[in-house]
Amino acid sequence: MSGSEMHSKAVEVGEFIELDVKDDIINSARYNEDIAPTKASQRTWSQWNVAALWVGMAICVPTYTLGGVLTAYFGLSVTEALWTILVANMVVLIPLTLNAYPGTRYGIPCPVVLRASFGIVGSNVPALIRALVACGWFGVQTLFGGIAIHLLLSALFDSWAALGGAGEVLGFFIFWVANIWVVVRGAESIKHLETLAAPLLLIVAIGLVVWALPKVSLAEVMATPASRPEGASFMGYFMAALTAMVGFWATLSLNIPDFSRYARSQRSQIIGQIIGLPLTMFLFSGLGVLLTAASMELVGETVSDPINLIGRIDSPFWVVVSMLMIILATISTNTAANIVSPTNSFQNIAPKYINETKGVILTGCVGILLMSWELLKKLGWLDSDVSVESLYSNWLIGYSSLLGPIAGIMIVDYFIVRKQFYDLPDLYRDGGVYPAWNAAGLVAFLVPVGLTVVAITTGYLSWFYDYGWFTGSILGGIIYHFASRMLARR
Repeated sequence: MSGSEMHSKAVEVGEFIELDVKDDIINSARYNEDIAPTKASQRTWSQWNVAALWVGMAICVPTYTLGGVLTAYFGLSVTEALWTILVANMVVLIPLTLNAYPGTRYGIPCPVVLRASFGIVGSNVPALIRALVACGWFGVQTLFGGIAIHLLLSALFDSWAALGGAGEVLGFFIFWVANIWVVVRGAESIKHLETLAAPLLLIVAIGLVVWALPKVSLAEVMATPASRPEGASFMGYFMAALTAMVGFWATLSLNIPDFSRYARSQRSQIIGQIIGLPLTMFLFSGLGVLLTAASMELVGETVSDPINLIGRIDSPFWVVVSMLMIILATISTNTAANIVSPTNSFQNIAPKYINETKGVILTGCVGILLMSWELLKKLGWLDSDVSVESLYSNWLIGYSSLLGPIAGIMIVDYFIVRKQFYDLPDLYRDGGVYPAWNAAGLVAFLVPVGLTVVAITTGYLSWFYDYGWFTGSILGGIIYHFASRMLARR
C-alpha cells in the first residue's frame, strides 16, 4: 500500500465533505468515532426534523416565564415584552444559521469547529466555557422535570405526596436517568424524541389557552402598562431586554454544529431553524404571560411557574396528563440543549479516554453538583436564600453574554478567514496546519471578556456589558479578523 493510501483524506460527496479515515487519524489522540465527521448517509435530518428540534427546545419552563421576566426586571409592557422576544429570536437566527454551515458541510461537532479558530488544544477553552453553562441549565431543567414527576406521582399516590421535598429530590434523579438514557442512545434517538414531542407540545399549549381564555381578558393583559419610570427612554430598556433575550439562545448559536452535522442540506438547517424558533418562542412566552395573568382567577393567587399552576388543577386526570406533557417537554429541551454540547466538549479534551457515554455521564454528574445546594434545601439539610429563578435569570443569562465573542470569532473564521474551507484531516491531528493554540482566537476572546469583567466590577463601560452579546460578538469578530491577518504575515 502506498503512503498516500495510508493517509486520511477529505472526499466531496455532493454538497458535503466526508473524511476517508485511515490509521493516521484512527490512531490520533484528537479522534474518536463519536466526534468524527458524520458520513453523508448519516445526514438524515430534514427541515421538519430541525424545526421539531427547536419546537422541542423552545417549549420549556424558562421560555414560559420570559414575558414575566421582561415586564418585572426590564420595565417593559406586556406588548413590548412579546415583541422583544420575537425580535430577539429573529436576531439570534443569524449566528445560528451561519455557525451551522460548517457543521452541515463537514459533518463536525462544535468543539472540532473551534479547533480551526482557537487551535487543536486551545479549542478546549471556549468549549468548556460553553459546557459549564449547559451543565448549569441541565441542572435547572432537571429540577423542573423532577418537580413535574413528583406532582404526577402525588396525583396518583397519596403516599408519594406525603414525601414532600424528598419526593421532588427522588423525582430529580428519576428525570436525570431518563435524560441520560435518551442521549446515550444517540442522535437518532434525539431526532425521534423531538419529532414526537413537537406536535404533542403544541397541542398542550393550545389546550392551556382554551382553559385560560374564559378566565381572563386578553385585551386587558396586552394593555398592561410598562413598569419603567414615567418618561424613561424606551430604547434603553428595550436594548437591555433584547440583549438578555438574545443571550437566552446564545449558547446554541455556538454549538449548533452539534445538530447541523446531521442535516440533509444547508437549506434544511436554514429553513428548519426559521420555522422552528422565532414563532415558537413568541407564542409560548405569550402563553406564559396569559396564564400568569389568569392564575389569580384560576387558583386564587398569581403563579408564574406552569408546573405549580397546573399542579393546582382540581382534577387528578388533567394533572397527570399535563405533567406527562411537561416531563416530555423538559426532556426534549434538556437532552438537545443541555447534554449534547457538554458531552462533545468533554470528549474534545481527551477523545481516546472520554467517549460519548462517558461524556454524558460526566455532564450529568456536573449538573447534580451545580444543583446540589437546591437538592439539600428540599431535603431540609441546608438553609439558603438563593433561588433557582435567580440562578437562571441572573447568573446563567449573564454568563451567556460572555459567549458572544466566541460566536463572532467562529463566523469570521469560517466565512472570511478560511473562506468556507477546512483541512478536514488536520482538524483531527496534532502538527498539521492548525496550531495547538491559535493566538488570534484567544486574544479576540479575552479582550471582550476582559472589558465585560471591567464593566461588571467597576461600573465603567457599563454599556459594553448592557449590550454584551452584541458588543462582544462584533468586537471579537473584528479583533480575530485583524489578528489572523497579522499572524499570517509573520
